[in-house]
This record gives sequence, C-alpha cells and structure tokens, in this order.
Amino acid sequence: MVAKSPDARMSSSMQPVSFGSQNQGVEVGLNYGSITTEVHLPPERPETPPQPFATIPFSRDPDFVDRGDILEQIDRRCSEPAARIALVGLGGVGKSQLAIEFAHRIAAGQPDTWVFWVHAGAQARVEQDFRTIADAVKLPGRNQPKADIPQLVYSWLSSERNGRWMMILDSADDHNVFYNMNSTHDTTSGDERVRQPFATYLPQSRNGSILITTRSSDLAFRLTGRYSNKIEIGPMTQTDALTLLEKKLRSPADLNVAADLVQALDLVPLAISQAAAYIQARAPRSSPEKYLAKFRENERTRARLLGYDGGDLRRDGGASNAILTTWQISFEHIRFKRPSAADLLSLMSFFDRQGIPGWVLKPSRTTSTARAGDLDKAGDRESDDSGSTTDDDVDDSIYAGGDVDDRFEDDVAMLRDYCLVSTDETGDKFEMHGLVQLSTRKWLEMSKQQESFKQQFIKQMAASFPTGEYDNWATCRGLFAHVQVALGYRPSEDVAETWAKLLHNGGWYAWSQGRYEVAQQMVGKAMKVREKRLGKEDLATLASTSVFALVQRDRGRWSDAERLEVQVMETRKAKLGANHPDTLMSMGNLALTLRSQGRWSEAEKLAVQVMEALKAKLGADHPDTLISMGNLASILWDQGRWSDAEKLEVQVIEARKAKLGADHPDTLMSMGNLVLTLWNQGRWSEAGKLAVQVMETRKAKLGADHPDTLISMGNLASTLRSQGRWSEAEKLGVQVMEARKAKLGADHPDTLMSMGNLASTLQSQGRWSEAEKLAVQVMEAYKAKLGADHPDTLISMGNLALTFRSQGRWSEAEKLAVQVMEAHKAKLGADHPDTLISMGNLALTLRSQGRWSEAEKLGVQVMEAHKAKLGADHPDTLTSINNLALIWKSQDRYQEALALMEDCAQARQRVIGRNHPDTMRSLAAVEQWRSEGVCSSQSG
Repeated sequence: MVAKSPDARMSSSMQPVSFGSQNQGVEVGLNYGSITTEVHLPPERPETPPQPFATIPFSRDPDFVDRGDILEQIDRRCSEPAARIALVGLGGVGKSQLAIEFAHRIAAGQPDTWVFWVHAGAQARVEQDFRTIADAVKLPGRNQPKADIPQLVYSWLSSERNGRWMMILDSADDHNVFYNMNSTHDTTSGDERVRQPFATYLPQSRNGSILITTRSSDLAFRLTGRYSNKIEIGPMTQTDALTLLEKKLRSPADLNVAADLVQALDLVPLAISQAAAYIQARAPRSSPEKYLAKFRENERTRARLLGYDGGDLRRDGGASNAILTTWQISFEHIRFKRPSAADLLSLMSFFDRQGIPGWVLKPSRTTSTARAGDLDKAGDRESDDSGSTTDDDVDDSIYAGGDVDDRFEDDVAMLRDYCLVSTDETGDKFEMHGLVQLSTRKWLEMSKQQESFKQQFIKQMAASFPTGEYDNWATCRGLFAHVQVALGYRPSEDVAETWAKLLHNGGWYAWSQGRYEVAQQMVGKAMKVREKRLGKEDLATLASTSVFALVQRDRGRWSDAERLEVQVMETRKAKLGANHPDTLMSMGNLALTLRSQGRWSEAEKLAVQVMEALKAKLGADHPDTLISMGNLASILWDQGRWSDAEKLEVQVIEARKAKLGADHPDTLMSMGNLVLTLWNQGRWSEAGKLAVQVMETRKAKLGADHPDTLISMGNLASTLRSQGRWSEAEKLGVQVMEARKAKLGADHPDTLMSMGNLASTLQSQGRWSEAEKLAVQVMEAYKAKLGADHPDTLISMGNLALTFRSQGRWSEAEKLAVQVMEAHKAKLGADHPDTLISMGNLALTLRSQGRWSEAEKLGVQVMEAHKAKLGADHPDTLTSINNLALIWKSQDRYQEALALMEDCAQARQRVIGRNHPDTMRSLAAVEQWRSEGVCSSQSG
C-alpha cells in the first residue's frame, strides 16, 4: 500500500519519535520531511496448477438443433493454430447457442483443453471474466493489489507450456469494449497508468483459438484480422426450424400449421423459442394454431407476441429473451453512433422486405407532368393525375443536402455491419427480415416517430413510382411490391393526396398487367380519397374513376363500368369540351363497354364519332387515334363485317409497328385481333401462323399468365380446332381455362369463353357427354351473368343444341336451336354470321328428324346467304353446301346430292386441305354415294 503524510513542517514543541528496546529496526529521530511507508504482504504460497476444465456459464441445451455443417466448420477452422473465428449475424439467430454447444463438445471431447467463456458485451464483464480465468488457472500474483489481470491472463495464454485452450468471446457487439483506451489514476503515487485497448490482451498463440459471436461484421474483421475468418449465421432452414419448434413444444404440431408459423417468424430461432414458450405457458388454452391466428391479426398483436420474454437459462442474464427487445438494443446503439443510419433503417422498415432500391431511398426532386387522361382496352395511356407539382411531391428526403452518396454509403455500411440489411448480387437493392422491420416500426412508435417516417416513405415512393404506361413497366415492376405495402397504410391528412397519387399509378400498372383485384383495391382507395378531398368533378378524381371503370369492365362487371364511364364522359364534356382528347378517350372506353354487352350498334356509332374526332384533332397516326381505330375494328368484327375489320386492323398494325415497334403490347393486341378476323374468314393457315407469333411474343414480354397472353393462346386453340388438330387444341384449351380460373375466377366471361371453346373441341372429337356437361355449365353461368339474350349466351346455347343433336336428342336440340335462331335474328339481324350458323344447325336437326322439306328450305337459305356475305369458298359456306347435300341425299335426290358434295369436296381440298377432317368427311361421302349409285344402277 502507498500512504502519503501531510507535506507540512512539525512544530519544535513536538517530541521525537522513539522505539522501545523491543524494536530492532532503525531508530527515527526528529524528522521534518516526508515519511513513506511500504507494506509488504507475505509471499504467496505456490499453488498446484489445476487440470484443464471449462468455465462455461451455461448448461448444454437438450433442445439444440444441429444446423447443417456449421459446427463442423467451426471445429475445422478453430483447430488451426492461433485461429480466430467470428460467428456473425443478426441478434436472435442462434450464434451464442452454437457457441455454447461447440464449447461443451470441446470440453467433453478434448479434456486436455481449457475452455474459457468471456461475456464481451461490456468492459466490466470482460474484466470480470478475465478475473475468473485467472482464478481458474491459479495465476500467481493475481491477488496482488496492483495485479494487472488482463496482462497476467495474456501472458499465461501466450505460453505454450500451459497447454491448449479455447476462448469464446460472446456478444462482442461494441467496438468500445475492445478498442477504447481506458485511463485510470493511481491515487497513491500520483502517477497515471494507461491500459492498452482490451483487444491487445487477446494473444495469437499457436496453442489457443478464439471464437467470437457478434452482430458487427466490422468488429469481427478487426478482431479476427480477415473477412474470411467470419462465418455468417442467418435464420434456420425450414426443416431445422420445424425441429426446433417441435423440441421446444415437447410435442409434434400439425405440419402445415408449424410450417406456416416458423415462416411467419422468419425462421429466427429466438422468435421460435419465444413463441413456443408463450404457447407452453398458456397451454392448453394456447396452441400453434391459435398463436398463428393471433400473429396474423394485425401488427399490434404481432408486436405484443414478439415482446413476450419467456426466459432462457442459456442466455446471458442481462440479455432479453424477447426478439423485439433484442433488436431494439442494436437500433439504439446505431442511433447513438450514427443517427442518419438509424433514419435510413427507419425509412426502410416501411418498404416491402425485399427488393428495396437504393435510388428510391435518396431521390432527387422528380415529378411527372404528363397530362391527365384515360386508358382503354387497347393499351393505353393514363398520364399522371395532374400536370402540376404539389407541395407533397417536393423531395425533402432524409438525404437532402450535399454529400448524399457518401453519407448514404456510410449509413448502409453500418446497417449491413449490424446484419440488419443485406443486398442483392448487384448491390443495388436491399433486403430486411420482416420481423426486423416490425421491430423497427414499434421502436419508432415508442419514440413517436412512426408517422413521420411513414409519410416520408409515401412521399418518396410517390415521387419514384411512374405512370402505368408501357415505357414505364420496367420501373413499375421493380417498385410494385412496395406500392402493395403502401396500400395497407393509413396516412395522415398531410400526405393523403400523395398516397392517392401513388395508389392511382400503382393501380394503373396493375390493370395493365391483368392483376385486376389488386388494381381495383388501389384505384378504389385513390378514387375515394380524391372524391373526399378534391370533389367528384376534379380531373384527378375523374382519372381514377376512369381507371376504376376499366377494371370493372375487365372483371366482367359491365353495368358498373358503363355507369362510371357515362359519369366521367359527361363531366369531361362539361369541363373540357366534347372534343378534348380526354373526353374522346372516355367516349371510347364507353364504346368498348357497350361492345362487351353486345350493344354493337350503339358501340359502333360512338366509336366512329371518337375516331373521326381524334383524326381531325390529333392526326391519323397518333397513338390515341390508332386506339380508336382498333376499337372500331373489334366492333365491326363482332358484327361479322370481317372484311371491313381486316382493312382497319392491317392499317393499325402497320402504323403501330412503325411508331411503337413490332413487340409493343398495343401492336400485339392489334395483331391478335387480326388473328380472329382471319380465322373467321376461314384463313386458318394465316391465322395460325400469326397466332403463334403473337402468343410467343406475349409470353416473353408479359408472362405466360397475363390475360392478353391467355387471349392469344385461346385464339391459337380455336385455330387448331378449325384445322382439325383437336388434340393440340384441347391441350391448349385446358391450359387457358385453368389459368383463367385461377387468375380471373370461374365465372369471369373470359373463363366461360374458354370453357365453351373447350366444349366445342370435345364435341369435335365425339366426346359428347363431356362436352354436354361443360356446355350446360357455361350456358347457365352466362345466363346468370350476362342475361339470356347476350350474344355469348346465345352462342353457348347453340353449342349445347349441337351436342344434343349429336346424342340423338333431337327434340331438345330443336327447341334450343329455334330459340337461339330467333334471338339471333332479333338481336343481330337475319344475315349476321352467327344467325346463319344457328339456322344451319337447326336445318341439320330437322333433317335428323326426317323433316327434309323444312330442312332443305332452311339449308338453301343459309347457303345462299353465306355465299353472298362470305364468298363461295369460305369454310362456313362450304359447311352449308355440305349440309344441303346431306339433306338432298336424305330426300333420295342422289345425283343432285352427289354433284353438290363433289363440288364441296373439291373446294374443301383447295381451301382447308385434303387432310382436314371436314374434307375427309366430304370425300368419304362422295366415295360412298358413288358406290351406292353404281349398285342402284346395276340392280335397275
């Protein structure tokens, strides 16, 4: 011990100090200076060096799950001389549990190896555990008052004669514990002793190895000296997670429920253990099923469940067993060290967990200034909601100011260092665990900052997500998942309009991709916000209403679509004028809805008006004009005016190829329309070739399940059926039907159409029972959804009548055929192709019943009308000729019938080919009738 006497002179009256005769030391007389006394403890008695043992403060976990080859990696790398290995990962992923298991395995398998456990979360804990090591190995001098324990331990560890050892530095998350200079003042001598950073007391001796668990990649590098010396620990595999859950629950759970539960918990071991503890503590009133149901209720309930601290004897007493608390400690540490990094983490927590683009996190001031407009089915365009920039659009991001890139990169480095975010292979996009995002948002809620960062997210997304036009699809695709997340947020009034803008553009893009349900949700919310804040007649509100109407139309809700489109059209006429492009576009949208309802005369009148006005105002080759021309062509096609439709479609295709390119969705749509027109004209070879081209391009560009791709696949199936390639047609038809059921629903008009087409293919193959079942289902659904007199309903009824006739159910077939024919005449006119087909079908039914005179009269009428309308070589004309020949044959008019059938067979060979089933049937009839005629002549 060191003692100080007062630095003062004694008075002369003081007596001298003397010692009695028993004192054999030096006699001290009068002394007017300082006296320093040193007290020496008796020398330590030598201690017997102990045998190696372990200082692991945790028992072995009976529920431990061996995670692949991680322990083997640790063992292999720690066996190298002077090894330093770090387990790096997010809090709660099981780093310490791996270290505990490995330490126990070393202690059990290598009894001659010391195993030292050091809790490295705070300097005081490190010093305490170094003292424990000193006591364990009985270091001489450790009990001396001035003993430098870290230095003593360092010296002992550095000496190879002390045998092999292994040290675990657990929870080494704070740089300051290892690299801060710690200064202490000696109160006895007045000197100042400076201790070196604690990292210097970690020796690199050949007989020892150090295993570190840390959340910080940077600290792992500094402590191990190489990035290659870290082993990254992530969440478990699903198999391992299920095993852990079962062990913790002490009983097996339903596999599907358990799989859903561990996935909901992001496969994070601590979260799984925490959930199991919660369930067990409340059993039997709680179970995995009930926990999962609660977890899925809402964010508040999830946070409450994840805040449960179930206790774990194998976690340090100062560490929380609640996953949210565990991570929030890291958040606080980041906020203290680098507030801007904490802000970045906060902003990122509102995005979807994957694919977070760096450029959105640090945007420049960007706004779209395109005009407000509408879309239509042919492609097309809806611009941004308004041409002005609102205050909400101004970029006031967390990186406003200079040096944005450098500050951003430093912040990202810190978040990656703590394993809170990761990047994709390119480094351009970030990912977070969903539970980390939830924990971050709850942390913000506690500090009353959640709303602020939510608003920031909405502003930056609205400034980054463009309109749904084709040229923007690549950008939209990369950001759309984040718009879907924004759909679930309830923003404050301050950013309501900005949120509406984001959802409007997101819904527009979703519509263009055929994702009608989510499009309806997004645009519906945008429309409601705009109606409330801006009024129903505001241009931005009208834009959202227009898109909403398009979605309704494509979902087959034509009455709702018509009502909204009329509303938009009338308001725009009043506000913008009858010839404004936006007004004309809304008129075009209404025309398409009328077309879908089979109101072709009204639709044509409106479509012609729109086309002429757009030609005059914008020019013949303007994209909007081309849209209107394509729409009119479709309406003409519906009316059987295929020559007029083809002329218009070819014109549109050529203009779009020149202006937009051959693979633009609008160009492909007009090419697909031409496929149908060629098919209806019996030009099946041309139609098939074009159909394949359109289908393959759409698959590559839009995806195999996009509604437009499915349309082209359905068209190709119809072409194959017409060519007699029934097996191929059936395979493609089933594929289209199933895809539409999954994407659009079983009762969507497009789904019903594909079911009807498949029924026709089955009928062509003589599979009448299957065809009937499908045809009845389609007809009933059409009647319920579209009405009994809708053109599509009538077609389905006609197909069912054909099936009845093929089964010999002539009375039922006749009744249905008459009903269809009369409805077609009334709705479409006596010479419409669909009317003529229904008349021809009825004629065949009458023939089957032996009512040949009635059948002949109708058959001649159909044939002549087909010749006049479609031409003598059209497949439908040839079918009517074939049918009339059959009627004459039934009337014993052999020579007339044979001559007519020979003409039909020759024409069919020329038009549809010798190997087509229809041609082969005609040829077979000719051969048979000739044979019958020879026999009749010989007998006569």
